[in-house]
Amino acid sequence: MITGELKSQIDQIWNTFWTGGISNTITIVEQLTYLIFIKDLDETETRNERMSKRLNNSFKPIFGEQQQDFRWKNLKEMDVNERHSMFSNTVDGIFPFIRSLGKEKSLFSTYMKGATFGISKPAVLDQVMEKLERIDMTNQDTKGDIYEYLLSKLEGGGTAGQFRTPRHIIKLMVELMQPTLEDTICDPSAGTAGFLVAAKEYVDNHNEVTELDKYKDHINKTMFNGTEFDATMLRIASMNLYLHGVEEPNVVDVDAVSKDNTVSDAYTLVLANPPFKGTIDKESIAPGLKNVTDTSKTELLFLALMLRQLKTGGRAAVIVPDGVLFGSGKAHKSIREEIIANHKLEAVISMPSGVFKPYAGVSTAIIIFTKTGSGGTDHVWFYDMLADGKSLDDKRNVLVDEELFDAFSYGEGLKLEELAEAHDKFNLPDILARYPKRNTEAEQKRRRTEQSFTVPFKELKENDWDLSINRYKEIVYEEVEYDSPKLILNRINSLDADRKNLNKKLLKLV
Repeated sequence: MITGELKSQIDQIWNTFWTGGISNTITIVEQLTYLIFIKDLDETETRNERMSKRLNNSFKPIFGEQQQDFRWKNLKEMDVNERHSMFSNTVDGIFPFIRSLGKEKSLFSTYMKGATFGISKPAVLDQVMEKLERIDMTNQDTKGDIYEYLLSKLEGGGTAGQFRTPRHIIKLMVELMQPTLEDTICDPSAGTAGFLVAAKEYVDNHNEVTELDKYKDHINKTMFNGTEFDATMLRIASMNLYLHGVEEPNVVDVDAVSKDNTVSDAYTLVLANPPFKGTIDKESIAPGLKNVTDTSKTELLFLALMLRQLKTGGRAAVIVPDGVLFGSGKAHKSIREEIIANHKLEAVISMPSGVFKPYAGVSTAIIIFTKTGSGGTDHVWFYDMLADGKSLDDKRNVLVDEELFDAFSYGEGLKLEELAEAHDKFNLPDILARYPKRNTEAEQKRRRTEQSFTVPFKELKENDWDLSINRYKEIVYEEVEYDSPKLILNRINSLDADRKNLNKKLLKLV
């Protein structure tokens, strides 16, 4: 959660850059990211050292004997000028070391070639490091929150409809899809790699160390994939995945829906929040995508792309703006028909409009589908998420016990009564409980006045493939009885008489 204190701390660092002569927003974001990365490398090394001592086993160190000065814990103790020279040394300093971390031909090392030190004044570096040291970043959420706040400074939170997905929504989607070690996962709009990192955390939490070791090569090289054409995001995504144990993250520098992206039938799972309001030049769009939905709108093209990139039997959980669900244009209808009629649409989870505040108030939904190529949709499960556990205003305060809010996705020691009590403010545990039962008789018998219900294929087709929950939800109106007009008029006359009497009394006192 982005607290006022955290915002204040980042603003102070931001001001340090500005007063030090660095005013370019991208530059500040990049330099801060590098420093956080260097700090994280040292924290990762320290954890590995402790684990090695406790288990009495060996590990491959990040820092060699000649690079101990590059560790954050040693850097912060150095003289200001000596430390700055460690950063600015272009031959055997910290940045050449960072660029050498990935395998020689890995994408990580390719993107890190562009990583350069951009703080010219030793005093500015000293002040920034001192302020960063005061921020507790042991929690992954804090790092995500920092990125979110930093990116919010880039044109109000993102460009072309791109916004960082709240971490609890990412967790929900990952938990719904339950990635396994057999999966090959992709986010075609990777950004900072939030979905891929969450999938890696899920896999780590649900598998024994021996199993993870067995799939080590797959995890490091082929399991996590993404596309992103922003150079800054590529570096951030690569560093984020590297810090989470993916040695050679496969995040590719390409415009996902363009002709340059030729990947097809490659992935078993897609997790994404593609750009909402972007457009692309029609001449640049991959021809196969236009056959599915003839449009230049990125939110529709990305869905066509996912169908192309998934293997048969592959699954996707995707955030889309509400317009995709009920848009009446030919392109909107064609992509919905493609997913419902030619593949298998599993679920539509409507989310409240405040989920992306304070950066955007757009209404969104999560759609979950499986690529079959031969249909399979017999009914679709709808869920009306009314509360995501946070206030739906710009403050986005957590409304339930923070331990419950943080642990919901892994079910760590949660009691059913606690979840039931919190439901009115926090629907996510209920979604996780009901989704696996969506095909059961009990779930399919639920009335459309309830929060979740199913809609048959035939009805979807009759409604032009409309997927808006409001099209099918039944609202029960409470009957309100009003007094008769005659009784109301008598009451008004009585009040008027009382007013005149009081007025007479007051005049006598004057």
